[in-house]
Amino acid sequence: MSFTDKRPLSWLLQQFQLQPGKPAIASGLRSLFVLGVPIGIGIITGHAAESAIATMAAWFVGMVNVDGAYRQRAIAMTAATIGVTVMFLIASLVSSHLWLAVPTTFLVIFIAGLANLYGNVASSVSLITSIMFVIALAKFASFSNLSTLIQHCGLCLAGGTWTTVLSLGLWAVRPDVPAIQTVANCYLSLSNFVDLASQRALNPKNQQQWEQRFLQAQDTVIQNLTFARSVWTTIWTRQRGATLRGNQLLVLIEDINQIVNSVVALSELLAIASEHQLFSRLQPEIQQVIEQSAIALQMLSQAIAKGKNSPYLGDLDRSLEALEYQRQVLRSQVLNQTINAQTDDYSDLLNLGKITASLTKLVEQIHTDAEIVTDLSQGKLRNSIAQRDISPPAQPERSTIIDTLRNNFTFDSVLFRHALRLALITTFAELIASIFQLPRGYWITLTALVALKPNFGGTSQTTVQRVVGTILGGIIGIVLVLLVKNQLAIAVCFLLLVFVAMSVRSLSYSIFIILLTPAIILLLNMISAGGWEVGVLRIFDSFAGGVLALLGSYLLFPRWERQQLPAQLEKTIRANLAYFQQVIANYLHPEHNAIADSINILRHQAALENANANAAAQRLFSEPRHIQGEIEPVMTLMIYIRGFFSSVTTLAEHLREFSGEYQFTELKQLADTIVQVLENLADALEGQPPQPLPALDSYLEAIHNQIQQLHTARLSEIATNSNTLTPTLQAVREQTPLSTELDRIVNEIKVLHCVIARLQE
Repeated sequence: MSFTDKRPLSWLLQQFQLQPGKPAIASGLRSLFVLGVPIGIGIITGHAAESAIATMAAWFVGMVNVDGAYRQRAIAMTAATIGVTVMFLIASLVSSHLWLAVPTTFLVIFIAGLANLYGNVASSVSLITSIMFVIALAKFASFSNLSTLIQHCGLCLAGGTWTTVLSLGLWAVRPDVPAIQTVANCYLSLSNFVDLASQRALNPKNQQQWEQRFLQAQDTVIQNLTFARSVWTTIWTRQRGATLRGNQLLVLIEDINQIVNSVVALSELLAIASEHQLFSRLQPEIQQVIEQSAIALQMLSQAIAKGKNSPYLGDLDRSLEALEYQRQVLRSQVLNQTINAQTDDYSDLLNLGKITASLTKLVEQIHTDAEIVTDLSQGKLRNSIAQRDISPPAQPERSTIIDTLRNNFTFDSVLFRHALRLALITTFAELIASIFQLPRGYWITLTALVALKPNFGGTSQTTVQRVVGTILGGIIGIVLVLLVKNQLAIAVCFLLLVFVAMSVRSLSYSIFIILLTPAIILLLNMISAGGWEVGVLRIFDSFAGGVLALLGSYLLFPRWERQQLPAQLEKTIRANLAYFQQVIANYLHPEHNAIADSINILRHQAALENANANAAAQRLFSEPRHIQGEIEPVMTLMIYIRGFFSSVTTLAEHLREFSGEYQFTELKQLADTIVQVLENLADALEGQPPQPLPALDSYLEAIHNQIQQLHTARLSEIATNSNTLTPTLQAVREQTPLSTELDRIVNEIKVLHCVIARLQE
């Protein structure tokens, strides 16, 4: 969870920071080749102006944002190729008559806006086809000559087809490459998540900042995991059964979820242990194991992506051995002082043992995945894979196209309102540019079209990135036009700018715009469409389009996040409540502790809702100050919901060691009360005031007394049974973590109750 710094200068600088990751060099090279061929043909044949149409079509189709199976890419890019050609044709037919062009613009953009209902792929395709319509309407479209129109449409079709064929060239050779890449990305984000866990107790002064980064990293892993499952399903469920590589990739995907759960539980244990003195005795060794685990996961990611054997994990094993040795030394020192031993010291020792056991399981899981990675590269089948129950991830049922459209054709739908807003603003910009005959006026329309998002926060962020990026890029373009006069040199500069822009596109939209703007200026200069003045016009037109986008987002049917956030928070609390109920049911009825799949499903649903709530909070923080209201309660609510999720995940992980032979007498009453409180808090978000908080502490006090009795009994028997697993020791090991997490859960619920009461006020 990242609560962005709202100071103007800091916020502006954040818009131009590179995201973690490597430049997409392959994407840049592909774009270089995609655009270089039509440009080269145009220069050689002396038809540079005509080749610009094919170049734009090739460029736009190449910018379709599709990650996933090659089949998805093929469908999206084919649709984009047909779309840009059809948009060019429609624009040509209506361009000569303003009375026809204006309503057509409204209709085309409105339909394109509704495409957002059908996901990111449809949204991306609709955006690039809308851009082609606007450009064609203002620049290239002409119906004065039928043969010219047919020729231009043919160039559009040829440019898009060229990009599609080139981009999908590896489809038949290695159809599983997208799945491999998504799994590699999962392990890379998992490495960052694990690395952050090591900082839990190292930066107590920056605890809130760490918590934000840790939760954001967790959301990233969950999103990547969800996407990897989707890609796997797209590739292999269309076959009768998955291949050997498919099964290996699926196991690697599902193991990610287990590692995430272990790390969440580990971070909880570290938070508890760091408050006590004994932790400092093992802190260096614990930190070393976690850091080596992160390094190992990063190397696994690289091995998966490159098809290599698993890396050497000797450093990881040695760090774990050092931790176990130091823990045994510390345990002996504490237990040798049994006469003066305190139950608090013994409890701390148990927690450190729990941390060591958790890290041991994490290392074992990494070793297992390393073996699978080696088998993946060598095409071998290991018995552990063959014996595992491998089943494809469940996919949600999808509504039909008509049902989705019918359900959203109302002002209650955010995307319907956005489509209408987008069509009105774009049509207004087009009308103003036509009436006043503004030179390059379509750039105003384009900026408004690209910058306007379904929410004000997204619109303001994109507008700033695009306008500031255009100003800087326009200056670069003006300088290049003034200095570079040779047509071939201009083409080379254009291709270099496109290469770098496409390489950093995934890392920074702002830098992408800075590089894209001079590329467009040079492209227009290649077709003799103006000199350095083009750069000046682009800067002013982009500024005007950005202002239009902001005004449209603020004035036309706004639906502020403050109005929608309570509904999302209610869903989030109910998802976490369902997760808690399933986990605590396994504690109350351990004889039924064979429904791990149910826990996994509910955990994943709760994690997704937590990420959705975080995204909604981010949108709220991006809205105008007078609309936001008080945001501190929202931030607190988000943090403690995530804390509750972590506590429940820790309990779920502890179930592996829970026999149920010893039970807290007050556990069921406490669990029932917690469920009632959470249900009441979810109802309160609908507008009802929360009921007074029940006396949760009375149940906790009884549990604490039982834990105290267990610890006292264990300390008294250590002298004679220090290394024997007695019933008392078994009860202590099982019940101490349960008691600790129940304590944290009650505290988290108290804060949630207080914050929601404040929100209702």
